[in-house]
Amino acid sequence: MAAGAGTLGCLARCRPVVVAGRFRGSPRRALHASVPAAAQVTVRDALNQALDEELERDEKVFLLGEEVAQYDGAYKISRGLWKKYGDKRIIDTPISEMGFTGIAVGAAMAGLRPICEFMTFNFSMQAIDQIVNSAAKTHYMSAGLVPVPIVFRGPNGASAGVAAQHSQCFAAWYGHCPGLKVVSPWSSEDAKGLLKASIRDDNPVVMLENELMYGVPFEMSEETQSKDFLVPIGKAKVEKPGTHLTLVAHSRSVGHCMEAAAVLAKDGVECEVINLRTIRPMDIDTIEASVVKTNHLVTVEGGWPQFGVGAEICARIMEGPAFNHLDAPVVRVTGADVPMPYAKTLEENCIPQVKDIIFAVKKTLNI
Repeated sequence: MAAGAGTLGCLARCRPVVVAGRFRGSPRRALHASVPAAAQVTVRDALNQALDEELERDEKVFLLGEEVAQYDGAYKISRGLWKKYGDKRIIDTPISEMGFTGIAVGAAMAGLRPICEFMTFNFSMQAIDQIVNSAAKTHYMSAGLVPVPIVFRGPNGASAGVAAQHSQCFAAWYGHCPGLKVVSPWSSEDAKGLLKASIRDDNPVVMLENELMYGVPFEMSEETQSKDFLVPIGKAKVEKPGTHLTLVAHSRSVGHCMEAAAVLAKDGVECEVINLRTIRPMDIDTIEASVVKTNHLVTVEGGWPQFGVGAEICARIMEGPAFNHLDAPVVRVTGADVPMPYAKTLEENCIPQVKDIIFAVKKTLNI
């Protein structure tokens, strides 16, 4: 019942949001280029572009999920795609995650490249047997004979006012499973490049988006707007260089780290901010290189603390060569270890805020 009721609740509260792109560049350049030199693109539009380009590029690609076709998607990610590609490639499904996920996994085994959308990853729990036991393990169990090129995507983690059954972060859940690749975008560049790379990958990929990021615009360069642009899976990005402390985060928490770093810079503290982009396989080399330089590490995530992404980073740093470069223990900033409350004030106290990151940094640096 939780999944069904929650799905209908999502339908009721979702509203299409369209943020027009703002283009910059000379008129002469616009006449001779298919894309502008730079543009403000929301995460929603970046995902929509990626889907459109990959559907056009490969006829084996198709999208299925609840309300993805005629309604243009609960969050308007698939806006316009049903009208362009039709019923065979943009498929509305019943409210039955186990059923349509099984259909998608079977299609991938048969040689197609499905994109399976969950209205929220909380509902993927209804289909976790298909994801973990069928999609993740079949390539190994078939001795490499049966690849499963599928993308599971949708909003993950806390949103706003949707309580315990709709606010979980599944990065650690799926990052635990061999056979899956797990990506977690923050910016529009991340979203477009990682989704395109995931669709082209021959392995099952779990793409954990964030509902609150869909309407956020980011500047995208001409290169990142190209149809050939991909973000490599398994490679983190240094969003801001620094020398005093390393902040590592994924998804919406990267933005919080950037805000915290800007505040701390006014006090003379230069934080290096690393956007993980990929949870599995984790780019530990980039983190280690940063820790060797800064000698301090703080991890930030919206999920629960026990056995989380930050806990894995702590273990990997402790087991590797960067451990000897630490001048203080690693500090984790995480979601509270409770089911998400509905009350707004309690919810805010359960999700890492910028002030929590600043406090952790000052604690680590003993300032």
